[in-house]
Amino acid sequence: MTEENNLTPIGDDANKVATHLSSIITIIPEKPGCYQYFDEKGTIIYVGKAKNLKKRVSSYFNKTHDNLRTHILVKHIRDIKYIIVDSEEDALHLENSLIKQYRPRYNVLLKDDKTYPSIVVKNEYFPRIFQTRNIVRDGSHYYGPYSSIHMAKVMLQMIKDIYPIRVCKYPLTPESIAQKRYKVCLQYHIKKCKGPCEGLQSAEEYQSNIVQIKEILKGNISKISKTLYEIMQKYADELCFEEAQNIKEKYDVIENYRAKSTVVPPMLTNIDVFSFAENERSAYINYMHVGNGAIAQVYTFEYKKKLDEPKEELLGLGIIEMQERFKSTAQEIIVPFLPDIELPGKSNFIIPQKGDKKKLLDLSEQNVKQYKIDKLKQAEKLNPEQRTTRILTTMQKDLHMNVLPTHIECFDNSNIQGTNPVAACVVFKKGKPSKKDYRHFHIKTVEGPDDFASMIEVVSRRYKRLMEENLELPQLIIIDGGKGQLNAATEVLRKLGLSDKITIIGLAKRLEEIFFPGDSIPLILDKTSETLKLIQQLRDEAHRFGITFHRQLRSKKQIASELDSIKGIGEKTKVVLLQQYKSVKRIREIPYEELKELVGEAKANALINGLKK
Repeated sequence: MTEENNLTPIGDDANKVATHLSSIITIIPEKPGCYQYFDEKGTIIYVGKAKNLKKRVSSYFNKTHDNLRTHILVKHIRDIKYIIVDSEEDALHLENSLIKQYRPRYNVLLKDDKTYPSIVVKNEYFPRIFQTRNIVRDGSHYYGPYSSIHMAKVMLQMIKDIYPIRVCKYPLTPESIAQKRYKVCLQYHIKKCKGPCEGLQSAEEYQSNIVQIKEILKGNISKISKTLYEIMQKYADELCFEEAQNIKEKYDVIENYRAKSTVVPPMLTNIDVFSFAENERSAYINYMHVGNGAIAQVYTFEYKKKLDEPKEELLGLGIIEMQERFKSTAQEIIVPFLPDIELPGKSNFIIPQKGDKKKLLDLSEQNVKQYKIDKLKQAEKLNPEQRTTRILTTMQKDLHMNVLPTHIECFDNSNIQGTNPVAACVVFKKGKPSKKDYRHFHIKTVEGPDDFASMIEVVSRRYKRLMEENLELPQLIIIDGGKGQLNAATEVLRKLGLSDKITIIGLAKRLEEIFFPGDSIPLILDKTSETLKLIQQLRDEAHRFGITFHRQLRSKKQIASELDSIKGIGEKTKVVLLQQYKSVKRIREIPYEELKELVGEAKANALINGLKK
């Protein structure tokens, strides 16, 4: 999520507007969430949801819109903000809350002021359970909201099919039941209710069912799934296949349903939520205010570190600043750790471990981490060298190097099918390929496919020459191979007196393990590691470069052995033939008359006789 601060001043210059919006779009993540469009006054003019924020927002700017309203909307957009969530369903809930709060000009949902439905367990002696859109704070428990009315009805019907819960509106109390004021209805006779109105069901049994239903509504669907499965099996055993199929359909719906939602439950209100992230230079804090069962305010900001301030102090400063800026009166403050402050009054810090409040903290943490990533991307886009330095600094730490690896070389052997043994060396400087420094090597001293001996020859030739010509040496050498080839190359560096000056590693192909000289235990980096990705890029480039050279040699050797050995066929004739027919194989298939017309009778005869041999 981007910060909800004052808009960057933008004039009427269309180029400035386009540049500003483009810079935002390039860093938007491909995650579910809600986006907000602002006009030149900083007013929200549109709120939308998306399964993929980047694709959805980009679609507004990379095509011509036939719809006049959409065209006008895009014309007035001056800034974009977004909030990431866990799922498309959560985005739907959040969109509903934001539209009702800000009432954007271009949202058609403004005319529909309905809220999404919830399921309520009433605070009664024998609680009723039903669907509602109205939240009444009378001690009742509300679950949802549900993004689909159909899904709320399915859940409610499932519960009623499993548990005999009353649907009447009688104000049941111990006194009214004892006085027998009410009579059982049809629901009792069709076994949908056990008749608590006449005292035919105890309050203890009924409340036991209510406890289980509450667990289900919280998202613990394993119990109801198990019950439905048992009923389904019972019907099947009794050969009641139609009834079994009906239960199976309900079972499938419940199995596919996810009742949990990270968007605010309706009973949580007037709560502040803070999360924290940092790097060496900055601290980032996300603030969310929850009011009336909705996220009312979201704001992410950055502190530039001056000294080595502890995170508890920085979080405390952020809490005070946000509560003063937004005039928050929240007495309940959700935090990831206790800040180094004491607030006046009855304010209470909570570090939730589970439940709805933990989901709010998780949502806030997702957004502060995304904001941190966005700031890094923005900085690296303005200064590409910053990204390179960061990656190389990470590589230096991962590989325990003393210096930054600004010059890296990688070696690969190519001796496919034992022919034309060659090797390749590729060079990366400042994280980018330096193709003018690439080198090919013909293996001269090794007979047959011997990777270890070939590696010794190539590494020795490479660094003897660099030392003789007083050229720049790399800080890091990567050997495409396992421990055997690494040890061979390491021995060469030792003899040249370079083993203490250059870091050398081997990359095993099977599990992408990184080996160090003299260490049998490999380093295994995360698959998403930027260090590993750069090493793999070097390895793949060396392999490509070596294979290309090897193929060229094999092709030249084949042509030489086929045409150059034919008496009467000189270099000019060979060039004419290859330009016309591309390969020796196709030359073999050409009719004599056609060859005769192209190169003459004598050469055509010599060619045919020579190729037959």
